[in-house]
Parts: sequence; structure tokens; C-alpha cells
Amino acid sequence: MRSTGFVRKVDVLGRITIPSEMRVKMDLGAKDAVEIFEDREFMLIKKYEPCDLFTGEMEDLIDFEGKKVSRKSIIRMAKKAGFKIVDPDADPHQRFR
Repeated sequence: MRSTGFVRKVDVLGRITIPSEMRVKMDLGAKDAVEIFEDREFMLIKKYEPCDLFTGEMEDLIDFEGKKVSRKSIIRMAKKAGFKIVDPDADPHQRFR
């Protein structure tokens, strides 16, 4: 990790301002969600990217009751539940019997 040279004070509501140069570099726009991680004395702020609830994969996601699940996870769960998978590449509405 390297220092950016930017120093910001936390305001009375606990907010900090991310410098515009960093927002441009990280493709962070107004109202974009960020994820905050902590590791001992470090805080890491990352642009939030939705991922599969079970595997963390970020490809081919479906929104299910406000959660993201990949098609691959859905197929694996269907198999585990005893459904026969007709053809994973078929039309999604025709995959299960």
C-alpha cells in the first residue's frame, strides 16, 4: 500500500471527502455505493460491486429477493435439491423439469 499524500479530517457526522482525482481514477461517481473493509488499524474503501451471495462470483448474476445469485449457483442448488437439469445452455425457462 502506498501513500497518496491526501489527508482529510473527519467531520462531526463522521464523513470524509474523497479527493476528486481519486474518484476519477477509481470510476466512483455520485451516489455510487462503496464497501468499507477494516484490518487492524487500516480502513480500505472500495467501489461496491455486487457478487454471488454464496460464491462471491461476479458474472451472470440474478437478483433474487434483493440478493445476487449467479446462474451457476442456482444450477448447482437445483441439482442438490434433486432437480434434473435438461440443458444448462437452453432457454432459462426450459432448464428444469
